[in-house]
Amino acid sequence: MLNMFRIKVLRFALCLAVILTAGTVQAYAQDTIREIRVNGVERVEPATVLTYLDMRLGDPLTQDAMNNGLKNLFATGLFADVALRQSRGVLFVDVVENPIVNRIAFEGNSHIKDAELEAEISLRPRQVFTRGKVQNDVSRIFDLYRRTGRFAASVEPKAIKLDQNRVDLVFEIDEGEITTIKGIRFVGNEAYSDAALEAEISSKRERWYKFWSSDDRYDPDRIAFDEELLRQFYLKEGYADFQVVTSIAELSQDQEDFYLTFTVDEGPRYKLGSVAIDSSLRGLDANFLREHVTLVPGVWYNSEEVQFSIDAMEDALGDQQYAFVDIRPDIERNRETQTIDLTFMIGESPRVFVERIDIHGNVRTIDKVIRREFLLSEGDPFSQSKLARSEQKLRNLNYFENIEIRTLPGSAPDRTVIDVKVTEMSTGELSIGAGFSSADGPLADLRIRERNLLGKGQDLLFATTLAGERTQFDVSFTEPFFLDRDLSAGFDAFHITRDFQDESSYDQRLTGGSLRLGYPLSEHWRQTWRYKYSRNEITDVDATASRFIRDQEGERDTSAISQRITYDTRDSILFPAEGTYGWLDTELAGLGGDAKYVSGKLGVSYFQPLYKKSVVLNLLGEVGAIEGYSDTDVQINERFYLGGANLRGFERAGVGPRDSLTDDSLGGNFFYRGTVELSFPIGLPEEMGVAGHAFTDFGSLWEIDETGAEILDESSLRAAAGLGVSWRSPFGPVRVDFAQPYLDEDFDKDEVFRFSFGTRF
Repeated sequence: MLNMFRIKVLRFALCLAVILTAGTVQAYAQDTIREIRVNGVERVEPATVLTYLDMRLGDPLTQDAMNNGLKNLFATGLFADVALRQSRGVLFVDVVENPIVNRIAFEGNSHIKDAELEAEISLRPRQVFTRGKVQNDVSRIFDLYRRTGRFAASVEPKAIKLDQNRVDLVFEIDEGEITTIKGIRFVGNEAYSDAALEAEISSKRERWYKFWSSDDRYDPDRIAFDEELLRQFYLKEGYADFQVVTSIAELSQDQEDFYLTFTVDEGPRYKLGSVAIDSSLRGLDANFLREHVTLVPGVWYNSEEVQFSIDAMEDALGDQQYAFVDIRPDIERNRETQTIDLTFMIGESPRVFVERIDIHGNVRTIDKVIRREFLLSEGDPFSQSKLARSEQKLRNLNYFENIEIRTLPGSAPDRTVIDVKVTEMSTGELSIGAGFSSADGPLADLRIRERNLLGKGQDLLFATTLAGERTQFDVSFTEPFFLDRDLSAGFDAFHITRDFQDESSYDQRLTGGSLRLGYPLSEHWRQTWRYKYSRNEITDVDATASRFIRDQEGERDTSAISQRITYDTRDSILFPAEGTYGWLDTELAGLGGDAKYVSGKLGVSYFQPLYKKSVVLNLLGEVGAIEGYSDTDVQINERFYLGGANLRGFERAGVGPRDSLTDDSLGGNFFYRGTVELSFPIGLPEEMGVAGHAFTDFGSLWEIDETGAEILDESSLRAAAGLGVSWRSPFGPVRVDFAQPYLDEDFDKDEVFRFSFGTRF
């Protein structure tokens, strides 16, 4: 009975609630917007608020419409707070405007300048201040510090309220210390030790002497690069199944150090089972490509050698006019025997010819200057090796920061377009220099040079050098393509004074000029002719100088014609790592003037990379002779000198004939010299341009026309060995050499330490 009563009461209450709710909804649904009032606006116009509100007079005043209006107003970013309320058809819109940023400042930053931080953030003065934008900029600043290795940095934004609803935004920064890599370990490696693998990756442990490098700072991008370096290393050693399972970077609790852990799966090591070439090029006998494959069965698989072989075959096929040849290595693993069968798959490609050469990016340099360096012309059979050599010739001009050459399909299958994109660099130089060298002492110079005059490739130079033992003024002009032909023509004018008091007790003044003309004999051979007229003065001869020098005091005019033949296969004339450079110089004096002699020099310099192009062996040898004629002796200013830059371990003019009474160097008529030098990196980043050198120099200088018991003259071999360091610094070249003679004569002058330093600013 009681339960029945409860059920009836519950049904009645439920019906009543439904009736009341329906009535309320009906009453609410029937309300329409009779008026909209906007409160709280200062800068924003009420009409702007109504536009974003998207509600109009006469519209039904529903909860959905109010919710959408609220979202729209918040989405503008103009308001810090928005509230909507209604009463009897009147919609009240209450807003609190976001302030305007008056000024942005940074405090506590020293390692990253304000300009860099301003470029990183998105907020700017006179923009609307929002918490979301501020937090986004905080994240941007933090990311910037992370990229510089400062993971312990903290950034706290503060808004200082001003009148007229403005704020000054201040980012208070605690840069913290650089977060370095404290430890690196490897898990799963059995074939190679942790030390061996650490040497292969770019990330390095923190060491006190690495203040010049950023390799010891944690960088997520560098970790991904390290994974690829590990993969390449193992593939090069024959581990074709190698994988990096995980790479984890753990930050210490004090947020000062990272610990890296690489988990690797080495897999088995494979040897080559067979090496084959499968070509689908019609009419091509692929057997001629075997000489370009450096891999043979039975050796450990080496992915690097595979790529070298592909590059060599592509170059060879490029010379056969197959421009778009596709060579893919097909690898078949035999896990039971742990061998790999390698097949080079050569895809079909037609023989092609050069349709045209397109050049982009040259603003100053005219097209003709670039085109004349190409060994290919429109209509020529395509040659990959000629294209590569053309690119190197462009780089040797030193006019461009970057050169990108691509081969694109032409208008027909047998046509190709060579697309050349260059980025020009500044070729004008206005420099004031200062420095010191052990040969010339303190020096200062002024140089005005344009290596690409008017974009025509012409070279114009005005130079002045003032040094402790040398003063020199030069004017030089070169037209590399005279008469629009491969003829290099130019002139030189010079005035030089040299102080030879320490070596030979006299000063020299040399004034004159020359005309020159050069042309190619073939792709690698070139000849240059020069006519020179100069006046040489031997002055300020010391009263105690050698009689052989006192007898030559005064003026002497030289009118001479000379020629130089060069052979050049170097990969770069600026920083060669491979190739040969040879020269033959001959000179005949006596076409007028006082001097009458014939001289000649023959030399060769050979570069061979021993490891990639970072370890380079240089072998150099040179011989020379000079002989007077018509009863005219070779004078002291015309002779050869050995020592200093061309024979390290000995002073300038420290080797050769010498007056035993005055210790003056007299020069010599005959010489030979040689160098064996190994250049190698010393562990610094490659971009710093620092290299180490181990070398031995050897040679001899002998015989003069004068005779006398006081002349010390021995043609015996002199030699020295040493170590050096060079730096291609932004202030000029720096080189320091330590050399110790191990073959010399008692009267030779040794020089253990030699350095040169130049700076321009």
